[in-house]
Amino acid sequence: MAAKKKLKNISEIRRFFHRNETPIYFISATNFNLLGMDEWVKNFKFINYLDCYDGRHPNTFIPSPGPHPEFQSIEDINNYLLQHKEVIDHIKSRGKRAKAVFLMFDETTEKLARELGMQIWFPKARLRSKLDNKIETVRIGNKAGVLSVPNVLVKLSSYDDLRKKSGKLGEDLVIQTAYGDSGHTTFFISSERDWKRHADEIVNAGEVKIMKRINCRQAAIEACTTRAGTIVGPLMTEIVGFGELTPYRGGWAGNEIFAGAFTPKLRRKARDLTFRFGEQLRKEGYRGYFELDFLIDRDTEEMWLGELNPRVTGASSMTNHAAFAHADAPLFLFHLLEFSGVDFDFDVKGLNDRWADADNIDSWSQMVIKHTEDSIDIVAQAPESGIWRLADDGSVGYSRFDYHRRAVESEREAFFLRISGPGDYRYEGADLGILITRGRLMTKNFQLNDRARKWIDGIRGRFVGRPLENRAAIPQPVLQPGAFKIY
Repeated sequence: MAAKKKLKNISEIRRFFHRNETPIYFISATNFNLLGMDEWVKNFKFINYLDCYDGRHPNTFIPSPGPHPEFQSIEDINNYLLQHKEVIDHIKSRGKRAKAVFLMFDETTEKLARELGMQIWFPKARLRSKLDNKIETVRIGNKAGVLSVPNVLVKLSSYDDLRKKSGKLGEDLVIQTAYGDSGHTTFFISSERDWKRHADEIVNAGEVKIMKRINCRQAAIEACTTRAGTIVGPLMTEIVGFGELTPYRGGWAGNEIFAGAFTPKLRRKARDLTFRFGEQLRKEGYRGYFELDFLIDRDTEEMWLGELNPRVTGASSMTNHAAFAHADAPLFLFHLLEFSGVDFDFDVKGLNDRWADADNIDSWSQMVIKHTEDSIDIVAQAPESGIWRLADDGSVGYSRFDYHRRAVESEREAFFLRISGPGDYRYEGADLGILITRGRLMTKNFQLNDRARKWIDGIRGRFVGRPLENRAAIPQPVLQPGAFKIY
């Protein structure tokens, strides 16, 4: 894949990937995180577990269902795929020297990839796991001068111990464990009663982060640290914890991207902090794509580091489809470039300056729609992936099949990516699908707007369940798509 000469500008980088002859695979439960990357990189293909498109996506390979142990994580899904005969045959049929990228992988994934002669284009799983630790994130941020909400990092044994060690952080506290989805591993503690509800999880977690509770807005930003410097994407709002979308308090449920989401001062601050954090990550041995969550204090406008995701994320589909990405190149293209072995050098500052220009940020939103009722059944009917339309009376109807979000023509239309399909269990917290549309889905006060609620009700109403014949036969816990974070 090596180029004969150093790549010196965006045009040469785009041409290099347009001519790529090396097979590159995104292996994951779905192709959501890297939607559209196959159109930027020749020979880029998806190998997925879920058939979200009913076989109609031209660059997605879905193997036939086969026996497997109950999945406990997305790593388990990927390891199953890499051992599936149809996947192995598919990879071998498309030539040697294949490369692989993942949302999540572990050391078993690395071993299976090596056996297939595949090179993983991400830092080692061991390093990613170390950096994914929320406690470690605080320490890395401190080195870079990217500070977290006032906190202490300690082990806890009791409520009295919490009050003693939290010092001057106040009565209202937030406790985070080192690993896990924020909707499941972030605990809001204001009283001993709150403590008792979560005591076992907190005590058994070992070292935790105790933070002062602030009145905050959450924001997300993605970046890529390369040998030429850290490239920074736009600051996005986060859709978090709304009961219409998720049963998990504090659970991520989507994003918005639009030019006026934040003041110019906050955008500059986020960009500076992210650049600094990326430069520190490279000193820690990490390179490539990452995402930071920031907490913005509504009362003081101070910006604090929330957490690090050393990977592509649920926000990546927003970053890699923004207007600046079409003007230059998607952020993930620079991740591939970093691992390609090709010599390159280009103006990172100039690129960051262009991407910070409000004219290069168009308005899009996405929502993850979960089953929020405390019930369980089996999906009998589900809306298909494609373009859906919101009618004048507020009803939602299927318009046409497409797998491009750019096919959405107006705020009246949305691209829906189905996650749960016929035959899947539908239970509290199950992922039903992801809806992407133009414009905003929140008000100026960052509450869901009427249009968002119409889309949620309309899409959810298209799912029809059938009762369970034998409730006692349900696997415990029910680990189907949605039982763990798959994007």
